[in-house]
Amino acid sequence: MREVGSLRVLVIKKRKASRHILTPCVVLFLTCFGTTSSRECPDKCGCTTTTVECVSQNLTSVPQPLYVNITTLLLNGNKIARLPNGSFPVRLEQLTNLYLSGNRIEEVDPGVFNNLPSLHLLDLSNNKILNFAPDAFPGYSKLQVLNFSGSLYNASYVGVVSEVLNQSFPELSHLILSNNGLLVLPDSMFNSLLNLTTVDLRNNSLVQIKRGTFRRSQALSRLDLRDNALKRLINGTLADFDQIPGLQLYLAGNPWHCDCIIEDMVTWLQRSDLVVDKMNLTCAEPAELRNTQLFKLKGVELKCIYSNDMKSVLETSYVFLGMVLALIGVIFLLVLYLNRKGIKRWMYNIRDACRDHMEGYHYRYEINSDPRLANLSLNSDV
Repeated sequence: MREVGSLRVLVIKKRKASRHILTPCVVLFLTCFGTTSSRECPDKCGCTTTTVECVSQNLTSVPQPLYVNITTLLLNGNKIARLPNGSFPVRLEQLTNLYLSGNRIEEVDPGVFNNLPSLHLLDLSNNKILNFAPDAFPGYSKLQVLNFSGSLYNASYVGVVSEVLNQSFPELSHLILSNNGLLVLPDSMFNSLLNLTTVDLRNNSLVQIKRGTFRRSQALSRLDLRDNALKRLINGTLADFDQIPGLQLYLAGNPWHCDCIIEDMVTWLQRSDLVVDKMNLTCAEPAELRNTQLFKLKGVELKCIYSNDMKSVLETSYVFLGMVLALIGVIFLLVLYLNRKGIKRWMYNIRDACRDHMEGYHYRYEINSDPRLANLSLNSDV
C-alpha cells in the first residue's frame, strides 16, 4: 500500500512539472506566432517591435499593412512619386518618425498626414517637390523636426514651402532647408514658427537676408548661413540678430565684398560674439584684400571699390548718348534731303510773301514822307 501511495505522489509531481514546462512553451508559441498575424510585416520590408524598414525596395507607394504600435517608418531610397490622401489609411497614434528621403516625391496631397497625430520628425530630403498642399498636416501638428534638404524641384518653389510653414506648426523647432539653391527668402516665411530653435540654410545661393526675416524668431538659437552668396549684411538685419538672445550664427563660406559699404558689418563683428565662425570670414573682393579676415579690417582699408566702375558707367552713358544724338542728326539731315524740293518751294513762297509785305510797307513810307501826298491823302479821305 505504501508503494501504491508513493507511486501516486510521484505521478502527481510529474504532472505538475509538465504543466510548469508547458506554460512557458505556450506563451512562447503565442508570442512568436499568435502576434505575428496581428503584426503582419509588409512585403519587401524588415520589421521589429516598433520599426518598419523598407529601404531601397523600388516601392511606388507606402507599403501596407502597418501595425498600429509602430513608432518609426523608414522608406528611404524608393520611387514614391506622390503621397495621396490614402497613404496612411489606419490611424497610427504612436508613429513619431517618418523617413521619406531619396524618393521621387513631387506631390503631397491634402490630409495625407491626418492619421499621424504624433508625428515628431518628417524627413523629405532629396526629393523633387512641385506641389505640397498646405493642409497636408492635421490642424494641430506636433511636428518638431522637418527636413527639406535638397527637396525642391528648383529654387522657385520656395513659395510652396513657405505656404506649408505658415500653417499650424506650434512645436516645430528644427527646420532644414539646405542644398536647395535658394536665392531669396519670402518675407513672412518664419513668422508663425515661434518655437523655432534651429534653421539650416547651408549651401544655397542666398544673396541677401532681408530685415525682419527672423524678427519674430526669438527662440532661435542656431542659424546656419554658410556657403551662400552673401556679400554683406545690412544694418537692419544685424539689428534683428542682436535682438535674439543666445543666437549662434554661422556665416563662413560666403563671398564677402570688403568695400566701404561693409564697414558697419565689420564694426558689428568686432563688438559682437554672435558669429561663432567669425575667424573664418574672409574677403573675396577686392583682390588686394582677398583672404583677409573681416573682423581684423580697419576703416582705412575699406575703400569704395565701385567708384571707378561708376565712372566708367557714366563715360559709357555719355558715349551712348552722343551716338544717339548723332543718329538723330543723321536722320534729320536725311529727311531734309529727301524733301529738298518741297522745302525749296516752301522757302520761295515765304520769300515772296515777305517781299510783298515789305513792298506794302515801302509804299506807305513813300506816301508819308511827301507832305503834299499826305495832305492829298487826308483830303481824299474826307
